[in-house]
Amino acid sequence: MPPAATGTLAWNPDRVTSFEHSESVVVDASPEVVYDLVTDIGRTGEWSPICRECWWRDGDGCRVGGWFVGRNEADGRVWETESQVVAADPGREFAWLVGGKYARWGYRFDTLAGGRMRLTEEWKFLPEGQQMFRSKYGAEADARIELRRRQALDGIPRTLAAIKRIVEAEARARAVRSQFMTSSTPYTPQAVDLSPP
Repeated sequence: MPPAATGTLAWNPDRVTSFEHSESVVVDASPEVVYDLVTDIGRTGEWSPICRECWWRDGDGCRVGGWFVGRNEADGRVWETESQVVAADPGREFAWLVGGKYARWGYRFDTLAGGRMRLTEEWKFLPEGQQMFRSKYGAEADARIELRRRQALDGIPRTLAAIKRIVEAEARARAVRSQFMTSSTPYTPQAVDLSPP
């Protein structure tokens, strides 16, 4: 068993039970609509509790092999990561590897009846990432790994709820615009509330 880490967190093998996690939410939209939103990575800060901003590196765009940069903020720290897209299948899957090998994040899109879909977010902290943390943080590695795992477990349901809220609010706004565009009544713009319930 590794020695206890210094700092506020200590190694506890009963706590670090898994280096992967996924959760799902049902969204009133098509998989293609949700895929288009989450692959518009410039909007990531609208739904992620940690990744505040993203941009494509060298104009790569959303394609397998493309790279993007993410600016993250958590626990009083700010850091950037570079990630490589490993799946970009419209309406089916979007996934990337942080650092090209350290952690795999992604979304799966499943069609349901009635114009709805199931969005699943997945996280897996890969052995290369765990080794990188051990090399970088030494005696504090286990505590840092546990912190990252807890951030993923907390962040995934918050991210999914935010994506659902954004997609469904934008669909309502499109429906209102469409209704007025086909009506003989002049269109008057209305604000759409995107704040959490």
